[in-house]
Amino acid sequence: MTSRTQPWQGIHVATALQFTADGAVDYAAYGEHVAWLAANGCDGVCPNGSLGEYQTLTLEERAKVVETAVAAAPAGFTVMPGVAAYGADESRRWAEQARDAGAASVLALPPNTFKADDEAVVAHYREVAKAGLPIVAYNNPYDTKVDLTPALLARLHGEGLIVAVKEFTGDVRRAYEIAELAPDLDLLIGSDDVLLELGLAGAVGWIAGYPNAIPESTVKLYNLATSGDAADIMAALPIYRDLHSLLRWDSKPEFVQSIKLSMDIAGRNGGACRQPRLPLPAELAARITADTEAVLAKGYK
Repeated sequence: MTSRTQPWQGIHVATALQFTADGAVDYAAYGEHVAWLAANGCDGVCPNGSLGEYQTLTLEERAKVVETAVAAAPAGFTVMPGVAAYGADESRRWAEQARDAGAASVLALPPNTFKADDEAVVAHYREVAKAGLPIVAYNNPYDTKVDLTPALLARLHGEGLIVAVKEFTGDVRRAYEIAELAPDLDLLIGSDDVLLELGLAGAVGWIAGYPNAIPESTVKLYNLATSGDAADIMAALPIYRDLHSLLRWDSKPEFVQSIKLSMDIAGRNGGACRQPRLPLPAELAARITADTEAVLAKGYK
């Protein structure tokens, strides 16, 4: 297993957020979920990511989610809030809120109100860095239309603005170019369905979706995939094959509803989403249900 020497390394679960029957944030349920993930071998959580439906939260709710995660985290279990916002000033303010709440690092998207050029991206991260917490850049060009290319990541890291990147493009070839251009920049697995490939490529962390439902098995898979030992890789392959039909839902547009449904089936509290996310169509829900039940039937948990 890779050694976790920094607070942004290891497995940080992009936590799903629980709501009450009337649609309010269920902070008690969320705090229990954070503590449960810690008890099941994860290293930390990322509240207020897309999986946590941060875009639908009020300012007060978003701040309290971070505070709840920090309060529920046992010693050594770290919190890396998402600080995405339309403006750099607002992202910096969320990073300051995370700092003041006791978070150890933050996860920051580039500016995404327009197709920002490199200068705008660098200026954005300079502003967020003023909060003083380590920044993990989040590269998701599908949603943001801004691609943090290996060269741009190297520039951001060279200026001391970022310590790691959550790489979500699905292009595993990038791992090697990032390592060439910025050898000290930590690579974090950004989508569940490239876990093995990026583990082999030297990832030292995983910002993960499906540990919300099956933490024990996914933690084991991550540890095998990142150990660098050939025997562990061979042991990881059958697990990865068994889980992949489920893990790939993490990178689909319906990933929030999918993971919450899998949580419900696995006996966790996933529950409904806030609008604009609607319940899954019956056919899609049936597919995810079948994929989840197949994994659980094989003893994964």
